[in-house]
Amino acid sequence: MRKLIFAITVLFIFSGLNLLANKTSVDIKAPATIKKGSEVTIIINVTHKGNSKMHHTDWVTLKLNGKEIKKWEYTKESLPATENFKVEYKMTVTEDSTLEAQGDCNLHGSAGPKTIVIKTTQP
Repeated sequence: MRKLIFAITVLFIFSGLNLLANKTSVDIKAPATIKKGSEVTIIINVTHKGNSKMHHTDWVTLKLNGKEIKKWEYTKESLPATENFKVEYKMTVTEDSTLEAQGDCNLHGSAGPKTIVIKTTQP
């Protein structure tokens, strides 16, 4: 009975640790409105405590209207420059656009996607 209680306690502790784990999170910066046909620079700020060969952000994606348009990938041989970093993507906006960004930690996963909308105005 003691072994069962010990096993349940260990399982509970380790499952709780993942909830507290530092997952990669992102924030998207872009103008809320832009003239149709204009170029915009999308900035994705990536936050993650850990940047070593064993624990790092392994990818960041950017989707436009549900379709992946850019993916940055990192490995233990090509780590992000720092724990918290930014990536940029330039694009021409021709219609109202929904942008979604997400990052992933190789050990703990993602804090989830972030979404913004860019509205277009007439030139």
